Amino acid sequence: MAKPVNDYALDLIWRHGRSYNGWTDQGVPETMIRAVYDLTKMGMTSANCSPARFVFIASDAGKQRLRPHLIETNVDKTMAAPWVVICAHDLQFQDKIPQLFPHNPGAKGWFSDDGVREVTAIRNGTLSGAYMMLAARALGLDCGPMSGFDNAGVDQEFFFGSEATRHWRSNWLCCIGHGDDSTIFDRSPRLAFEEACLIL
Repeated sequence: MAKPVNDYALDLIWRHGRSYNGWTDQGVPETMIRAVYDLTKMGMTSANCSPARFVFIASDAGKQRLRPHLIETNVDKTMAAPWVVICAHDLQFQDKIPQLFPHNPGAKGWFSDDGVREVTAIRNGTLSGAYMMLAARALGLDCGPMSGFDNAGVDQEFFFGSEATRHWRSNWLCCIGHGDDSTIFDRSPRLAFEEACLIL
């Protein structure tokens, strides 16, 4: 029978996890980013459809391509982060269903409708982006998720020029590194159970 994780893990991933606005100069090796993805990919998605796609950017050249599409208040923290991730989804994810759902490869047909496919891609891609942040925190990294950018501009810059990525669409951005505690605000309030939940 599964047992709850200990308080250290709960503190690391949930209770003390914060959204960072600045970063220390401690580097994050590519091997760590690959480890983050190896945990992320194990998260649950509909029919294991796995529509999330991630562009992990560490180079100055890559960040400069991103820079014109950021709102002003997101520029400095993004340029300073060891890594910034474009969390995206593939609108043609169903092509990989036979590989990912081998006991029912015909499940590809479940997503033949454009509307169903788009909603599925966005929902499950967003879930996987959240899994990615939890994986990063579990491995001792900090995150700074952002939605202040021009999605269309990022898609044009990073995705539309390649056949392999032309169906990818950006959802949100996330900086990853070792957070500078001086750059975070006091924790904001959260809704109580009675305000946010129903038991029927």
